[in-house]
Amino acid sequence: MTGNNHIQLDSNGRLKHFLTTEGLSRQLLVEILDNAESFAGVAHRAVKKVPLLRGKTIVNLFFEPSTRTSTTFDLAANRLSADVVNVNLATSSTSKGESLLDTLHTLEAMHTDMFVVRHSSSGAAHFIAGHVAPHVSVINAGDGQHAHPTQAMLDMFTIRRHKRSFETLTVAIVGDIMHSRVARSDIHALKTLGVNDVRVVGPKTLMPADIESLGVRVFDNLDNALQQVDVIIMLRLQKERMLSASIPSESEYFRRYGLTQTRLRLAKPDAIVMHPGPINRGIEIESSVADSNQSVILQQVSHGIAIRMAVMAMTLGSLSGSLAKNDENPDN
Repeated sequence: MTGNNHIQLDSNGRLKHFLTTEGLSRQLLVEILDNAESFAGVAHRAVKKVPLLRGKTIVNLFFEPSTRTSTTFDLAANRLSADVVNVNLATSSTSKGESLLDTLHTLEAMHTDMFVVRHSSSGAAHFIAGHVAPHVSVINAGDGQHAHPTQAMLDMFTIRRHKRSFETLTVAIVGDIMHSRVARSDIHALKTLGVNDVRVVGPKTLMPADIESLGVRVFDNLDNALQQVDVIIMLRLQKERMLSASIPSESEYFRRYGLTQTRLRLAKPDAIVMHPGPINRGIEIESSVADSNQSVILQQVSHGIAIRMAVMAMTLGSLSGSLAKNDENPDN
């Protein structure tokens, strides 16, 4: 059992926290996907709720701004009938001098069952998971350059809905690999699910030195990397985290690494295009590609709700095996 798993899993091998995709078994990742599949239909009901987490309290602690991630976590918790508290960290006690642990323990005293944490510091979610009360679960909604596990799983869910088998796929991850927590989480999940050919593509200045140790192939030429690819995952250029010298200019970056219609034709005809968002159109991807039939970017957002419902229910012990019970008499 790895250090990551020691804190993520309970004594029975079930999810207690969801902090990273690294080190988790294929069986557990597939279980998350299967449970999310059973939750996907909730969005199409007249009443978009199931009573699995009725009486549970979930606190969203977002120390970093977010729109789609915070909104989908909020929707997921509400659809599970949980009580949701969104803490405004700009005006919270942590900005007035109270320590993070003091704030956590204060919120725990309000009978909190789960913290959803987004933080600019790598390892923040692990730190919080190591200091919460035994009954509290923690989900990592993105920490620094380290991990974004629910984004990775919604990416896997989207891929599985379009492709028959992970084992036969060739996947290209393109862009700012160095600063991307999504890239790392996607690589761990893809390799665990059986993808043999994962290609990472980007400028040498945005490529971690040890990235090949994760079992990927490194390319600095996008045209070569896209040959016969099944899935293309474009990454946001993390301008807030990089030095200005990391790329010569945005126009030069687009010329060398932007996904255009011409480049998309180098991949397989049924290749799908993904992006964790928000998109920088004309820098990472051409608008005609982002809006094309091969783009599944908006589907990723929708799938994020089902994945987060599954992870929340699993970590709080409300699901047994892969049998997510979508009660046909939902809570009103």
